[in-house]
Amino acid sequence: MRNIVNINRKWAFTKQATEIPQEFPLNWDFVNVPHSWNAIDGQDGDNDYFRGTCYYVKKLDKLDLPETDRYYLEIKGANSSADVYVNGKNLAHHDGGYSTWRVDITDALEVSNLIVIAVDNSANETVYPQMADFTFYGGLYRDVNIICVNNSHFELMHHGGPGLKITPVIEGADAKVEIETWVKNFCDGQKLRYVIKDAEGTVVAEEVTTDTKVNLEIKNVHRWHGKKDPYLYTAEIELISEENVIDNISSRFGCRTFKIDPENGFILNGEEYPLRGVSRHQDRWGFGNALLPEHHKEDMDLICEVGATTIRLAHYQHDQYFYDLCDERGLVIWAEIPYISKHMTTGRENTISQMKELIVQNYNHPSIVVWGLSNEITMQGDSDPDLLENHNILNDMVHEMDKTRLTTMAAVSMCDIDSPYIQIPDTVSYNHYFGWYGGDTTMNGPWFDNFHAKYPNIPIGCSEYGCEALNWHTSNPQQGDYTEEYQAYYHEELIKQFFSRKYMWATHVWNMFDFGADSRNEGGENGQNHKGLVTFDRKYKKDSFYAYKAWLSDEKFVHICGKRYVDRVEDVTKVTVYSNLPEVELFANGKSLGKVQSAEHFFYFDVPNNGETELVAVAGEFKDTSKIRKVEKFNEDYRLREKGAVLNWFDITEPEGYFSLNDKLSDIMASEEGKQLFMGLMQNAMKSQKDDTMMGDMGAEMVSGPMMQMLGSFTVIRLTSLMGAANLKFTKEQLLGLNAALNQIKKPE
Repeated sequence: MRNIVNINRKWAFTKQATEIPQEFPLNWDFVNVPHSWNAIDGQDGDNDYFRGTCYYVKKLDKLDLPETDRYYLEIKGANSSADVYVNGKNLAHHDGGYSTWRVDITDALEVSNLIVIAVDNSANETVYPQMADFTFYGGLYRDVNIICVNNSHFELMHHGGPGLKITPVIEGADAKVEIETWVKNFCDGQKLRYVIKDAEGTVVAEEVTTDTKVNLEIKNVHRWHGKKDPYLYTAEIELISEENVIDNISSRFGCRTFKIDPENGFILNGEEYPLRGVSRHQDRWGFGNALLPEHHKEDMDLICEVGATTIRLAHYQHDQYFYDLCDERGLVIWAEIPYISKHMTTGRENTISQMKELIVQNYNHPSIVVWGLSNEITMQGDSDPDLLENHNILNDMVHEMDKTRLTTMAAVSMCDIDSPYIQIPDTVSYNHYFGWYGGDTTMNGPWFDNFHAKYPNIPIGCSEYGCEALNWHTSNPQQGDYTEEYQAYYHEELIKQFFSRKYMWATHVWNMFDFGADSRNEGGENGQNHKGLVTFDRKYKKDSFYAYKAWLSDEKFVHICGKRYVDRVEDVTKVTVYSNLPEVELFANGKSLGKVQSAEHFFYFDVPNNGETELVAVAGEFKDTSKIRKVEKFNEDYRLREKGAVLNWFDITEPEGYFSLNDKLSDIMASEEGKQLFMGLMQNAMKSQKDDTMMGDMGAEMVSGPMMQMLGSFTVIRLTSLMGAANLKFTKEQLLGLNAALNQIKKPE
């Protein structure tokens, strides 16, 4: 029988070694897996986290393993490339940091063994991702196991998959279930027993045969119906020799039908089932991407609490445990590979191998309905023939490997809707940030209406939208201010626009959680993207979290916004309340300020601000409390302060009628002198960084029309802080020089 032995504990680890050790290194650090070496420096900003080759070393006594014929080392995640050595012999190399892979180590094993895994997350031109707005954490960051099997066993080397492929097809009230297996060293006299059990463990179909592909029938099938009824069956397959079971595998699966209609959105089992949800990254404050099961479960609990029906698992393959949770909780999933931001002509084989692993390893999950081909890959344009060919190859391969699901991709905002690239997948979504990176919130819905009118047969969705919020506050929220109040306003507007357009096949907030992006130095807390509805440590649900809960969740509640915004200067202040009940009454120091009804779930009250006021919101039997306090002077603790900023606010001179670093880029570019100044600045910065190809690509994009339009609402000082993502860094002297030059350019009348 198969045995799986976990070997997560006590690995020797180092960043300093330049070659594999010949004996166990007692002077190295000791770590337990899951582990990432960028759990701290990958989250603190400046884009200076360690990227290179690190070594993990493990002593393994063969006598501690079950006695069997074959031993496979199973690595569930090593980012991003890795080599396996056993007793000094190089047995395998793997490129791709997010999937499971295995190595047959049997013939290299001795009585006492030294296992070395060299993991490398350094920059290269062949393995994705290489350019993206998140940290590429290095590490052996998921479980490591030894799988012990008979000479005859279910295949372990088929793209890291589970060894079986389950394809249910519903016919009327019943389901035909095709089960395909792969067997290594299948011998004469051996046979296979296929069993399907329902959720209660009752056998509903069974067959014993020598065939590696069978069709079984489930009568009166119980359908998997998303969050309403995430019903799962289990397929169990045994390899039998002389009436003894010598290997066994199993997988849960669900039976459902779905389609994506360009007019009516997502249809599950014949019913309209709107996909309104979030995207998720797999990292956490202080852990990097080395998450434990309890972290995954907490993430799932929070996503379910907000009421999401769908998750985009960005931008790579996530942990199998999380896909299992999606099956169990009924979330509809977009799964994708990290083919992102920068197309590499030398990376095609890696896109193919990562896509094969994604599909083979996740085929049986009923939660997954679309495979994502790429994300924002046309940042440097959509006309590259190699890029288009790469997408066509992937699209065709996916359809050949999986005839039951559809393909999709996330297009960057400025990609032309007439691009041939947009026509490749079955469905498409766009990443739009109108109201944060340019334009304003009112532009979002009309943009999708325009696409839908021009291409009514292409299902269109929004794969990313959001804005950043930290613990900054104001009664006058403005685009780009990083306040919790502006984020709440932004999402109120986007909810009203997106959720009323049923043709949008899916909408995914960017992001459910703040996440590590070491190239970012903005918002006052470096090293993170703060667009999450929940903070990086999962300790605080921002007000926008409750805006979605009000629209999506059946759990009745009431929430007063602005709990962290206590001190207020105005005599009458606006207080917002979210609830999924139809009416809210607000009390100030026990006095009712009236009842407000809202079909949009957002309730607004004007509250007299005198002294200290205790607020109580009542909706049905539910209550929430907060407080405000009258102050004469604005509390500076609520105002954005950039940590480690090159310039202080008082360093920036602003002569009346002339430009400065505090002016918006769009206003400066509207002036011919300002445009020439800024273009010259960008060109000089790129020349000074010419050896950094990643910077060059993004820098060139920044001075192009579409990106300039997108970033036009940014002040120059804010934009220079964002340019860390492209390794464009400015000294204090350079910024003061730029400000002095801007001070010489008169603003138009």
